[in-house]
Amino acid sequence: MRIGLFGGSFNPIHFGHLRAAEEVREALNLDLVYFIPAAMPPHKPEGKLAPADHRLQMVRVATKGNRHFMVADIEVRRAGRSFTIDTVQYFRSTMRGQPEMFLMMGADQFAEFDTWKDCEELSRLCNIVVHTRLRAGEEPSGHDAEAAVSQASLAMANRFGYIKRDKQYVNTSDHTLDFIATTYFPISATLIRRKVAAHESILYLLPYDVSDYIQRHGLY
Repeated sequence: MRIGLFGGSFNPIHFGHLRAAEEVREALNLDLVYFIPAAMPPHKPEGKLAPADHRLQMVRVATKGNRHFMVADIEVRRAGRSFTIDTVQYFRSTMRGQPEMFLMMGADQFAEFDTWKDCEELSRLCNIVVHTRLRAGEEPSGHDAEAAVSQASLAMANRFGYIKRDKQYVNTSDHTLDFIATTYFPISATLIRRKVAAHESILYLLPYDVSDYIQRHGLY
């Protein structure tokens, strides 16, 4: 089995997150993608986050109906900062059959990968997938590193000892690094929060049920 692990603050989750996850799932033939909301992301200021339980529920609402999408509450249940290394180790120790795991992240997150806790070990424990945004008018190229890799991403790949092999990069543990070009959505969680604060409509930026949840609970 091939499993994607998609962590983030999801503050709130929106169509950009969902479409990127679906395109990565399709490109790499993943059986399941686990959305993993972080309780206390190390790289995000706490004051701007909605309560973790609300963000978890919004992810559940947004992903319902897609049989390939699952939601894991491990980081919300775990006390303290949400470190990805702990989450990957949890999945490795609890999932049956030793599935092949793919840690999913955006290009902006990969640019800071060397600041993550135990990043060297993390690169040896699982495969990494970086989803990049296409420019307007471009078509998604899926499993195509040449079309998606920036110079900054290449430098980070070299920093962690990845060597190009065919259309992907491989490190000494034989785990891979893939760059997947995904459709660009001019949507961000920051934009959504700003619109909510300004009492502007957020319809069609995120699933209706998530928009309704935000309104009913007075978030942002």
